[in-house]
Amino acid sequence: MEAVANTVSKKDKSQPKRYPAVVKAWLVVGLFMIFMQVVVGGITRLTGSGLSITKWEIVTGTLPPLNAQQWEEAFDLYRATPQYAKINQGMAMGEFKFIFFWEYIHRLWARLMGFVFIIPLGFFWARGMVDKPLLKRLGVVFLLAALVASFGWIMVASGLIERPWVNAYKLTMHLSLALILFSYLLWTTFKTFQPERPVIHNQLLRTAGLAITGLTAVQIVLGGIMAGTKAGLFYPTWPDMNGEAIPGLLLNSASWSVENFVNYDSALFMPALVQTLHRTTAYLLTIIVLWFFFKAIKSNPSPSLKAGLYLLVSVLIIQMLLGIFTVINSIGMIPVGLGVFHQAFALLLLAVILFVDYQLGKIRN
Repeated sequence: MEAVANTVSKKDKSQPKRYPAVVKAWLVVGLFMIFMQVVVGGITRLTGSGLSITKWEIVTGTLPPLNAQQWEEAFDLYRATPQYAKINQGMAMGEFKFIFFWEYIHRLWARLMGFVFIIPLGFFWARGMVDKPLLKRLGVVFLLAALVASFGWIMVASGLIERPWVNAYKLTMHLSLALILFSYLLWTTFKTFQPERPVIHNQLLRTAGLAITGLTAVQIVLGGIMAGTKAGLFYPTWPDMNGEAIPGLLLNSASWSVENFVNYDSALFMPALVQTLHRTTAYLLTIIVLWFFFKAIKSNPSPSLKAGLYLLVSVLIIQMLLGIFTVINSIGMIPVGLGVFHQAFALLLLAVILFVDYQLGKIRN
């Protein structure tokens, strides 16, 4: 009897953990909240709202100004920033309240995410609804979220001293960390919904899927630099770039200096370079994804993988069109609606690619 009990015990331990529906729903809510935080962050950036709140007050900053005097005090702090002096001189109180609103929502949503994460997690842990492997992964999620929030303030602080905008590289790092957080939580969610990954015998497809994931990550980083340098404003044409296939200044060796990379807003070099790279990577990604799609469809994929492949191509096409329309409409200013949708679909594209990667499963020789 003891031997039988030990056998059953070992068998139970080998079985993947099945999580309650409420835990799965909670993880999905977390993904939605991160997604919306990235979207609101895009609106904040495109409306120039990110520097409207000049202090990082985790507790007291939860409440907005509640009376006229508090609004004046907040506005006075903003008036002392380079952005007000160089760009928004003479701004009315109503205009300040508009940009304050978006930065406030961005920060408030982040605080709300903290409560949505910590309180249910404590309850689930106390009730034994999460095991140690999931708890460890959620601990990493918490640490990543704290890192994203901290780097958010580092990014904002970069635009409060001398520059009228946040540093493009720090903005890109903030966005990249947010996407890493989203991706890690998404992969964790996949594990809870589908603990047993499929087993495949096609190393080529598995490798190609990972390559597409890496190329997409590079493209998103380039998109962050595009946003930070406002590169779309300088070359609002497609498929050419102001009449050139490649901007001529990129072919001038004198333009390739450390100065142009560091002080990217003092010359056209960096906007030209990053937009050229962003467009080229988009073309390359499209070609590889289409090849991957036809190759994978012929491999008799599972229903889940097949659905992911069709979704991948669909989202990629929409994302390409959004990118083109955003660029050609960036006359004087980047269109907020198109810009936000373009950023949102970048996140959706990443999510679909990760889903395909998960469905490609593990290699078995």
